Amino acid sequence: MEATAQVIAERVITLVVDAVDLNAILARIDLNAVLRRVDIEEPIDRVDLNGLLDRVDVNQIVQQVDVNEVIAKVDLDAVLDRIDMNAIAQRIDVEALVEQTDLGAVIARSSSGIASDMFDAVRSRTVGIDEAIARWVARLRRRPYTGPPGPPAGLRAAARS
Repeated sequence: MEATAQVIAERVITLVVDAVDLNAILARIDLNAVLRRVDIEEPIDRVDLNGLLDRVDVNQIVQQVDVNEVIAKVDLDAVLDRIDMNAIAQRIDVEALVEQTDLGAVIARSSSGIASDMFDAVRSRTVGIDEAIARWVARLRRRPYTGPPGPPAGLRAAARS
């Protein structure tokens, strides 16, 4: 008899559950009111945050970050305003920097540039003196000076175009 009562009870429960319109019930529930009454601190206190964080794959998260988008949002002027350039300059080891610098090569490069400029100036002056002598010789010979000799006429035309 007990088994029959249990079977009847299960059938009644099944009929009641099937008859209940859960969507209609849920539509009438004010979820905000329910959430206001729930004490959320207790469940949060029970969560093992360190264990949860151990399960987070930081590399996977970082791979999803668009670095260009992040950099575009950075206010570089504000960042530069926060940098103490004097503190950075004080941290520079000038002696080590000088030791690593090949001053001989620097001096040679700058000297060769000066020598090259002087050579160009002397060559230019020499050409000017050569032209002056050519004009003077033309006067002594009583012939018109036609200018310095140049490339053939065909090359002069090609150079102009």
